[in-house]
Amino acid sequence: MSSHRLRLGRRSIPGQVYVLTTTTHQRRRLFESEAAVACVIDQLHDIERRGLVQSLAWVVMPDHVHWMFELRAVDLADIARRMKSSSALALNRLAARRRTVWQPGYYDHAVRAEESLARQALYILGNPVRAGLAGQVGEYPHAWSVWS
Repeated sequence: MSSHRLRLGRRSIPGQVYVLTTTTHQRRRLFESEAAVACVIDQLHDIERRGLVQSLAWVVMPDHVHWMFELRAVDLADIARRMKSSSALALNRLAARRRTVWQPGYYDHAVRAEESLARQALYILGNPVRAGLAGQVGEYPHAWSVWS
């Protein structure tokens, strides 16, 4: 599906909380080393430092990332583009080669007012448990939440 068709119906509302999920190209397990995970986490922090989002929770899984944030500036598509392009550049620099890192597009969910932000964060933090990478929430080193 074209990038334009993926964006149909998406809205970007400053102050809205979103959960953004994106996967690696061909679901390759690119984030198994500490250095590769750090490339992604550094980009999440950089986007936050720029005042574009306020991060609420994230987890970097071996082949995908879940990130919950409050949108502060620009639009959702720009945040996804920035995160994916800057982390891909950093990962390719780290690996000293050029390859496709991310699948095109992303999944987003606008957290509705009646949904609990803490419950959404717990779902994100529980992803490594459900995948068998951790025994319980809080054990997985590549996950963070304001509620942790």
